Amino acid sequence: QVQLVESGGGLVQPGGSLRLSCAGSESRFSIYPMGWHRQAPGKQRELVARITSGGSTNYADSVKGRFTVSRDNVKNTVYLEMNSLKPEDTAVYYCYVDTYEGRYWGQGTQVTVSS
Repeated sequence: QVQLVESGGGLVQPGGSLRLSCAGSESRFSIYPMGWHRQAPGKQRELVARITSGGSTNYADSVKGRFTVSRDNVKNTVYLEMNSLKPEDTAVYYCYVDTYEGRYWGQGTQVTVSS
């Protein structure tokens, strides 16, 4: 059974940092694009960052320069380093992997930015 397990969410003050991790259950994930979306209350889920197997990345305009996506293909894990966090970054963050048979999602991890 395909599993993506996220960790690293929590409560942080504005201007702070968090690092999210997402561990995949299958070694084949190393050849597929992976990334992160987020969903704030009352809003649609939106792309945050994406990374290919070769390390090419793209980001939502709202997080460019503040967030960094990376991956460890040996550990089948994708990371999201979030700096200079703002209250508007508050959301549930979901990792995903795009395989040949479709997209799989993690269960989500809550990130709350508040003083």
